[in-house]
Amino acid sequence: MIVKEEFLSKLRRYFSLNLYEVKIWTALLSRGVSTAGELSDIANVPRSRSYDVLESLEKKGFAITKLGKPIKYIAVPPKEVVERVKKNMRVEAEEKIRRLEEMKGTEVVDELSTLHTQGIDLIEPSELSGSLKGRHNLYNHLELTVRNAEESVTIMTTSQGLLRKIESMKPTFEKIKKRGVKIRIAAPITKECENAAKELAEIAEVRNSDVQSRFCIVDGKEVIFMMLNDKDVHPTYDTGIWVNTPFFAKSLEGLFDKAWVGMKPAGISK
Repeated sequence: MIVKEEFLSKLRRYFSLNLYEVKIWTALLSRGVSTAGELSDIANVPRSRSYDVLESLEKKGFAITKLGKPIKYIAVPPKEVVERVKKNMRVEAEEKIRRLEEMKGTEVVDELSTLHTQGIDLIEPSELSGSLKGRHNLYNHLELTVRNAEESVTIMTTSQGLLRKIESMKPTFEKIKKRGVKIRIAAPITKECENAAKELAEIAEVRNSDVQSRFCIVDGKEVIFMMLNDKDVHPTYDTGIWVNTPFFAKSLEGLFDKAWVGMKPAGISK
């Protein structure tokens, strides 16, 4: 049996299996019913490991032990495996969430917060900077930074970026607005994002801009600057820089303020 490495890699990623597990599982699928020894030979997995691997696959719902001697294993249909894995992942995720929720009320979080506060006190604010790789990480940090805003949030983004903001950050914008935080968003308003702009205009001041740029300034102190055009980069390779420097933040915000005066509110054509 020859299975391409690329296919095995996909299986490992989708089903959270190790290399031996995907090799044994695909070997079992190709046979339907087989012994550990046969699967070991087919999959090129050490025989001493094949029993452990099959026991693991059985616990995860990929295989069933057939009664009788010699011991044989039966492959569970792939569609059923998908449903079992989904169910197991859901149960595990709910359990992890439950544990984290329980931890909120314990002294563990207080101790972690104390460590973090003490650590920040020991360094200069200008040293608080970092590189953010991948759009998922970028937006996680963007949401965290915006959520902690006390006075103002200034955003310049693209048309696609505006659509992403309404999808992932609208609840955060609503919460900080209730606290009195001033929100300004500038972006090229196209037909594609016109509805998103109108929706955001209910909680923020949105204006039309010709500038192609992607950044966020919070409280005139922190800046998240996206380095690449989102049209030209896959989300996985999107990259940004986060810095906590009031001097740079206020300088950038000053430039934004000058451009902001000449921008028209969303919904008004050029």
